[in-house]
Amino acid sequence: MLIAKELVAYLSRRLVQRLNPTFIDTANPEGLAEQISDVIVTDLAIEDRLNDEVREILEQYTEYMRNNAVSYQDMFRKIKSTMVRERKIIRAAGRETNDGMKLSRDKITDLSHTLAAMLRKQRETRVKKEQNDVRLEIVRAFTDILQVEEKADRDARAKVLTQKKGILEGSEEFDILHKRYYAEELKKLGVDLGA
Repeated sequence: MLIAKELVAYLSRRLVQRLNPTFIDTANPEGLAEQISDVIVTDLAIEDRLNDEVREILEQYTEYMRNNAVSYQDMFRKIKSTMVRERKIIRAAGRETNDGMKLSRDKITDLSHTLAAMLRKQRETRVKKEQNDVRLEIVRAFTDILQVEEKADRDARAKVLTQKKGILEGSEEFDILHKRYYAEELKKLGVDLGA
């Protein structure tokens, strides 16, 4: 998944804290955070399934791509773009749309609409402000948290890449070190994925 489930859970908890009590009143903040997390994970899984479909399609054309010197990455992008257009899917990856964060601005906006509508339907939650005000606060919360996450990711990558022993990005060693440094950087910035 584009965003780790731990980060989605953290984001959901922070979102409820940020909305409650100014924008909403909720009797069950933990339960609401869990529901928000489920909505986000379900939404992001759509693009994961699409990526899997594209990989399956490309498996059928491995020989063709090899014989015609066609890049796997180029074909992946072309097929995915076509399927995204046909299915009217909003791209989740911000880096693909040059938004600079893991989630695209369009995906954040789409999720804000979904979550604001979900909050209105909750029995244990009372929305105190206009739906668009709630939605805009959701966008601000997502953006703030994802900017902090982006900084932690950049700093963790820089730490790994500046090791004396040249570690190749994408290697198992890189991934292990990045994960450790990423968690440390997030903690420095006040983000504890475990809490």
